[in-house]
Amino acid sequence: MSTEEEKTRAPAGSARRAVVGRLSWGLADQAASSMTNFAVGIYVARSLGLTAFGVFSLAWVTYGVVLNVSRGLATDPLMVRFSGVADAAWRGAVVRSSGTALGVGAALGAASVVAGLALGGRVGPAFACLGVVLPGLLLQDAWRFAFFAAGTGRKAFVNDLVWGVVLVPAMVVAARVGSVAAFLLAWGGSAAVAAVYGCFQSGIRPRPAGARQWLREHRDLGYRYLAENVGNSGASQLRAYGLGAIVGVGAVGVVRGAELLLGPFLAVLMGLSLVTVAEAARVLRRTPHRLGPFCLLLGGGQAAAALLWGGALLLVPDRGGELVLGGVWSSASELIVPVTLGVAGAGLGTGAAAGLRALGAARRSLRSQLFASACYVIGGLGGAAVGGTAGSAWGVAAATVCGSAVWWLQLRSALRERHQNPIPEVRTP
Repeated sequence: MSTEEEKTRAPAGSARRAVVGRLSWGLADQAASSMTNFAVGIYVARSLGLTAFGVFSLAWVTYGVVLNVSRGLATDPLMVRFSGVADAAWRGAVVRSSGTALGVGAALGAASVVAGLALGGRVGPAFACLGVVLPGLLLQDAWRFAFFAAGTGRKAFVNDLVWGVVLVPAMVVAARVGSVAAFLLAWGGSAAVAAVYGCFQSGIRPRPAGARQWLREHRDLGYRYLAENVGNSGASQLRAYGLGAIVGVGAVGVVRGAELLLGPFLAVLMGLSLVTVAEAARVLRRTPHRLGPFCLLLGGGQAAAALLWGGALLLVPDRGGELVLGGVWSSASELIVPVTLGVAGAGLGTGAAAGLRALGAARRSLRSQLFASACYVIGGLGGAAVGGTAGSAWGVAAATVCGSAVWWLQLRSALRERHQNPIPEVRTP
């Protein structure tokens, strides 16, 4: 082997090891985060029963919408435009992006408190408590994205680990109180502790006053990603609310229980999603011709893993399932097949979504997400009207497969356009 060949292969090997390292930290971090959320869901399902778990799930999907508002405005532009940049540029961006996340949490948290007080009944206190903890939850999530943009996933993992450790005594106290509100406060309060710890990890203090500048500088991506993210999580929220109205609040708990069974795999999927956009952006800058195969490997691998996990769940005996979900198991286990197919379809689409984000093709990704969200709502609610809870699950499974196909068609078109017009679409400071 010549000296020149050795020089060429050495950097390539080092680059691959760096990618594997960053992906590994993404998986480790999401494992810590998702196991925290998984433990909360299981604890509530076992402690409070199906109806209370349905109320908790309504608050949960609402949190998902708010989280995606924050990500669309604050952290998604950060991942696209400040991954692998100089430290000074990264720090300046994080000051403003984390401040934006904190501002979103404060504003929408106040709205949730007001809505909860107005609703009253069983659901009202849950939404009021959710509003109280939203600022801490969103800031903690912003630190995770900031660390991954810098390529320091280890710090994100440590931050989530702190959240999990603080959550243990908080959950014990919540169990003694025995209400949905108590569990929400325990979950969100422990996240706030981790959010404060993130300030010490990064040496950065969020500046909400910088939100206006951040939104102005990145409005070309931020508002499209906002619409895209809210379309995604908003579809889940509409499906949950509609399912509760058509079938009953207990049905929302059944669907959430089935999704919890895929919790460990979803941890993998979400862990990869934390780093795939940043990695796709790096691939685009260094070896743009490899972006398509990279996205296909990501999406195909996640879909295959989902099918394997769902197959394993079918082999779980009833006694084992009841040990995990209690009384929710008998109904949730009937949805394993459609929920698995839905997750596999979503996993396949995430590879294409990462490619579109890296390309900065916000218009195409927004178009894909709106189509997928419309299919999700129509399939979920149409299925519920025809076949109840099971019909809703099968409708969602069909919708995610259709949505994934559109994501890949849009990525193929975007790659073809880039090949014809090789001007970089991703702005790098």
